[in-house]
Amino acid sequence: MDLKKVNKDLEAIILKKNELNALTYDHKDYDDVEEELHDLEDDFLDAYGDELEEVLDQVHVKIDADNDVLLPIAYVGSFYKTAGKNADGTHQFDVAEGQGVSVESGKYKSADTRLIFLPNPLRLILTNGKDKKIVVWGEGA
Repeated sequence: MDLKKVNKDLEAIILKKNELNALTYDHKDYDDVEEELHDLEDDFLDAYGDELEEVLDQVHVKIDADNDVLLPIAYVGSFYKTAGKNADGTHQFDVAEGQGVSVESGKYKSADTRLIFLPNPLRLILTNGKDKKIVVWGEGA
């Protein structure tokens, strides 16, 4: 799996999701942007779905999750906070509250434990409560 390509494609999905979230349902471009997003997500799953499911399965075991592994696209939030740009021009993102897949973990006891993909660098973050963020896969794990 080409992690640089995964990262680039994940960033494109996030930017498109943020663009869609900025539009109202009655905006003239809403349907077109939504269709573009679905195409990006389908392409992402076709290209990386099996390999990312293996990664997610390993992470679920690592954190002692009681939940089943979902499709990798489910671990992409519906909205991300932008946090500037990196030196190479890629966007920096932070996890918006309540985003990601809710998991029940034997290792992390919290009312709100979630897993979510972040790009630049590509990684899977476990959020535990409001302030705790742990890289469980990718750069920094």
